[in-house]
Amino acid sequence: MNIVIIEDEAIAAERLYAMLKKIDENVNLLAQPDSVKSSVEFLKNTKEKIDLIFLDIQLSDGLSFEIFDKVTITGPVIFTTAFDQYAIKAFKLTSIDYLLKPIKKEELSQAIEKYKLHFSTPSEINSKVQLAQKVITKVQQKRIVVRYGHTIKAIEIADAAYFYTRQKVTFMTLKNGEVLPIDENLDELEKILDSKDFYRINRQCIICFNSIENMYTYTKSRVKIVLKPAIEEEIVVSTERSSDFKVWLLGK
Repeated sequence: MNIVIIEDEAIAAERLYAMLKKIDENVNLLAQPDSVKSSVEFLKNTKEKIDLIFLDIQLSDGLSFEIFDKVTITGPVIFTTAFDQYAIKAFKLTSIDYLLKPIKKEELSQAIEKYKLHFSTPSEINSKVQLAQKVITKVQQKRIVVRYGHTIKAIEIADAAYFYTRQKVTFMTLKNGEVLPIDENLDELEKILDSKDFYRINRQCIICFNSIENMYTYTKSRVKIVLKPAIEEEIVVSTERSSDFKVWLLGK
């Protein structure tokens, strides 16, 4: 696996590489640029195939996001940083993970597993595609019928911000902040919602991409989400769904 470590602190870069070699002895370091300028020069001129880039966000001459404006990066990236305020922007790029410094070996190992899971060899990808083609296409509805009292109302799903359960009742929160009880449970909703727009982050909640206001790194490589409109409950992506959630953020 050919990697590039973009990091302006030599000690941090050396520590990261040492950890990677312990996780996978086949890791091969192609280059270790330490600035936006040197990273752009390397990425523009290299003929080597890069499998994975580890990218510190704050470099000596600016934020590493500037690199994406100057050179096309199509491969996977794992961001490394001491700050968590860049998470949303990172996930909108080609990021598969966002590791906070000091990087823990367990979290780094999980990130490598995500890379191997989602960036398989062509033969493995073909097998997954063939399997996916056998799955029955979901029936996507445009509206949900809501009943409260003697009133029946049809709500456009496009107006929904998120769905959640509380005391065995399912609620739909609209983008305008209105909260309505609905008959469908989350399992049923998963079958009728467009998976490009909605994702079930845990057993209690399905969110719309556009309802995400902020994201923060959480324990065990999980992601804590701040929704709009606001919700009283703490919203955290479950451990088993974190990897797929980050892929969903990329629109894949």
